[in-house]
Amino acid sequence: MSDRSTPSRWFSERPGLSLLTILSTALAVLIILPYLQYVLLAIVLAYVLMPAQRRLEQYVRSMTAALVLVAVAILVILLPVMYVLAIALREALQLLTAIQEGTLGMADIEQRLEATGYVIDLSDLYETYQEPIGTAAQGLATSGIELVSGLPGLLIGLTVTLFVLFALLRDGDRLVVWIQQVLPIEAEIQEELLTELDRLMWASVVGNVLVAAIQALALGIGLAVLGLPAVVFLTVATFVLALLPLVGAFGVWVPVALYLLVVGDFVGAGALVIYGSIVSASDTYLRPALIGRTSAFNSAIIVVGIFGGIIIFGAVGLFVGPVILGGAKVTLDVFAREQTAELKPPIGPGSDRPAADPAVDTSAQTGVRAVIEDATPADADTRVESAGSQAPSERQPDDGDGDEGDDASESDDENDDDGDSDDESDAIDLAEDEPRDGNDR
Repeated sequence: MSDRSTPSRWFSERPGLSLLTILSTALAVLIILPYLQYVLLAIVLAYVLMPAQRRLEQYVRSMTAALVLVAVAILVILLPVMYVLAIALREALQLLTAIQEGTLGMADIEQRLEATGYVIDLSDLYETYQEPIGTAAQGLATSGIELVSGLPGLLIGLTVTLFVLFALLRDGDRLVVWIQQVLPIEAEIQEELLTELDRLMWASVVGNVLVAAIQALALGIGLAVLGLPAVVFLTVATFVLALLPLVGAFGVWVPVALYLLVVGDFVGAGALVIYGSIVSASDTYLRPALIGRTSAFNSAIIVVGIFGGIIIFGAVGLFVGPVILGGAKVTLDVFAREQTAELKPPIGPGSDRPAADPAVDTSAQTGVRAVIEDATPADADTRVESAGSQAPSERQPDDGDGDEGDDASESDDENDDDGDSDDESDAIDLAEDEPRDGNDR
């Protein structure tokens, strides 16, 4: 086995180089950590744009293709997303302000509830929950202020994203080959891990995001037709919730339908229920068609990956969180399988333990199983006895052809009849040989 598959031996034989490698890698990680989320964003964008990069490379140089795709990423992905998020943040602030000031149709809601026989004072209810509502509004406002004040850092991070994206598009294949050469892992295992990672990236980045985007866009159009406020904010909220299993667009259109029902817009509420149900049901058909099936993903991994990814990596954690958890599961599965294979004794040609029975061998001429050298004496005696007990049955002729058996029995009878004459002739020959032996001496 090569040194690549035995890193511990490599470390013991070359401690200086190993220590330098670990130290330089640790320093590189420390440098990357402040902008890790932007580097991960570049990796996600590069994965999405790589098929287009390979198509463009058939007509232009790789550098030119990478520059074109970076420009496309800026104009089609980054700028529209930032614009939509800014509008959603503004609408969220307006919505919370309306709730805080009691201008969100509270009087109409009270009248509708009183007409049904329920007497409720929304002002008292608001006073009861004024503190959490105010805290939410304050937190959202603080986030907006921090976003504006941190605009220089955001611009630096996006610059890092664009440069890393350009490098990955231009030299992505060579980077993968370099990683395969550096990692002390067998080529077969590397290929398996890369294949599973590609499936995870497709399922999380392309499949889940595309399904969530389709559902959010469809529901947003329906909300705009109904004339509801804060459509952009509700659309963004639908996109985020659609990434979560068992939640999806339900988390948006159900509260909105209840609001329309309370304020007396029964037609709008009914239309939204029907339309929202269709949007939510589309998840059943879109997700298997776009994602397929992968054993590394389940509901727990997706939910924990999304929320944990957001906390650790920010917004990009929506996409990379499930991939990291799914990749960890796949890696542990491969590790456990390889460990189990190493603990089991090898069986088959070229191993210390042959696949056949080690104590006996079968003769091609006689059909009798004889003892070979590797067997112990006790095993050999036992197997020879069993072989001897089976030998006569193996030499019996077939029922369909008895000529050979008859000839053999006749020959045996003739040999028995001539037994006495043969003994006498042997005695005469022995007597004649004795004088000649004496003369020779």
